[in-house]
Amino acid sequence: MSHATSHAIEMAGVEKRFGATEALSGLDLTVATGAVCGLLGPNGAGKTTAVRVLATLVAPDRGTARVHGHDVVRAAEDVRRAIGLAGQYAALDEGITGRENLRLFGRLHRLGARRSRERADELLERFGLAEAGDRLVRTYSGGMRRRLDLIASLVTSPPVLFLDEPTTGLDPRSRQEIWASVRELAQGGTTVLLTTQYLEEADRLADEIVVVDHGAAIATGPPARLKAAIGSQVSVTLADPGQLAAAAVVLSSKAGGGSAQVDDTERTVTVLTAPGEAVLLPVLVRELDNVGIEAEDVAVRTPSLDDVFLTLTGRGTAAADNEAGAGPETDAETLGRAA
Repeated sequence: MSHATSHAIEMAGVEKRFGATEALSGLDLTVATGAVCGLLGPNGAGKTTAVRVLATLVAPDRGTARVHGHDVVRAAEDVRRAIGLAGQYAALDEGITGRENLRLFGRLHRLGARRSRERADELLERFGLAEAGDRLVRTYSGGMRRRLDLIASLVTSPPVLFLDEPTTGLDPRSRQEIWASVRELAQGGTTVLLTTQYLEEADRLADEIVVVDHGAAIATGPPARLKAAIGSQVSVTLADPGQLAAAAVVLSSKAGGGSAQVDDTERTVTVLTAPGEAVLLPVLVRELDNVGIEAEDVAVRTPSLDDVFLTLTGRGTAAADNEAGAGPETDAETLGRAA
């Protein structure tokens, strides 16, 4: 039986182990109806395991989880009727056309032949794949396949959609196309839970972000609030390196209160402001002038989600690690897919 709630997704104290590996360690999560929530975390943090629990693919060991008012254990069939899921790997038959794939999904969901045909045509047109609809999927680009996989999860018009790293490995143009599709869904009232390792993606799409590490939520809030919570970086470049020490004193007292970092080679002094503290550059420049310090450049860099990530977890995302040349890690989420 469904329970009336303003939250489309709820997890409370969810734990999940795969052998000796603790994938989720008391995860709490709520997503408001009609919102886009970005679930962020390093590789192995538990993001995919959380989605698998919510999608009824694995049962939690402890805790409770509800989707669209239905308990994922006691009302699994109701949950499945309420959700769409696009996983990390496209679940498509490459030997048939895009249109035939969507019709097949419709028939599997018992929409009937006529409604399945209608729904396939509607979705192909809506998401810009109508011209490619009668081509074999094996001829599609990576971005087109991901878009087709996304719209296949929408055949039944689910109120809740899970997107598990939907743009991993895509080129920038294809990623932009997926983002546009997600925005359209959100504007239409669909609740979206998005797991991603691309922080720009979460920043652009999510109303709310949950940062997960070691299977638990360590921070929650809108992107702007999370970024504001770690302060801004103020940097001054000097003409005379001999004034670096004096400039460090000014910045520490007027732009942050913390210790300033001095780079003799670049002739810069940098300080991190207190969370939520605004820095007025004209005032700072005037203070430097008052003590005879000549600044070549004064800049304020607002924090990014990368900064939030590094501050909260002490490490970057797997996406950033892979771009730097690091290989993929074996993690609890891989064990979850194999379970």
